[in-house]
Amino acid sequence: MDAFWIILTGALVALCCGLLGSFLLLRQMAMVGDAISHAVLPGIVIAFLLSGSRDSIPMLAGAAVLGVFATVLIEWLHRVGRMQSDASIGLSYTTLFAIGIILISLFTRQVDLDQDCVLYGEIAYVPLDLWILAGGQSLGPRAVWILGGAFVLILTFVLVGYKGLQLTTFDPAYAATLGISTFFWHYALMGTVSMATVVSFESVGAILVVAFLIVPPATAYLLTDRLPVMLGLSALFGLLSSILGYVMAAATNGSVAGAMSVAAGIWFVLALAFVQVKKSILRSQSVSR
Repeated sequence: MDAFWIILTGALVALCCGLLGSFLLLRQMAMVGDAISHAVLPGIVIAFLLSGSRDSIPMLAGAAVLGVFATVLIEWLHRVGRMQSDASIGLSYTTLFAIGIILISLFTRQVDLDQDCVLYGEIAYVPLDLWILAGGQSLGPRAVWILGGAFVLILTFVLVGYKGLQLTTFDPAYAATLGISTFFWHYALMGTVSMATVVSFESVGAILVVAFLIVPPATAYLLTDRLPVMLGLSALFGLLSSILGYVMAAATNGSVAGAMSVAAGIWFVLALAFVQVKKSILRSQSVSR
């Protein structure tokens, strides 16, 4: 049963990240997820200092606030500071991450709180953190319920806002002429990415979140030029990566999150090889004609 909960948790993270990562990839902002996962560290520390507790709710609240702030800072540096997107991302998350480390070293020396424990979760421990009702009934791992709720919100956001997201991603100038606010959809997407990143990395770790934000969408992008198909393939490859990754981890007694990330890379390599073989066949057929 533990294997089921671990795979389900990985699959939910993959679905959340795959849907949002597709839009980030198309907007050439794929590394925003990595930036957010590091930039939230000072928010976690400040939440601990204000609440005096390491409970998940204040930690997630502090992380969410800094996640949104990081996306605003990235966009401000890009638009007002006229920095390239990659430079604004790098500057923002390294600065905020460094501030978080300084806060930890100054104010939490007597507490078991460090950058590793607040940034890097362990998906193998998910079955141990159960949601127990007052009557003693167990509803399963708490992370599954949190991620399940996040997936429902993200899926609703994508379905309801599909037209706005699509137009502002591919042709923001045309979207503006139609009266669609590129500003609103940009920050709506960034806020949703921040939420997905924050609720995911506590359970599965930052590395797996970043991998699922980038690799399955990139794999899908190799195979199609239609957005709905890309969204579906991205979710599918994320799901397959969760299953294959757990099997690999169980066989090697290795890191589950690391194995799932590697599995996502394997699907990418297979898709890339398929595309290259297909191009070679088409070229040979055109030459023979």
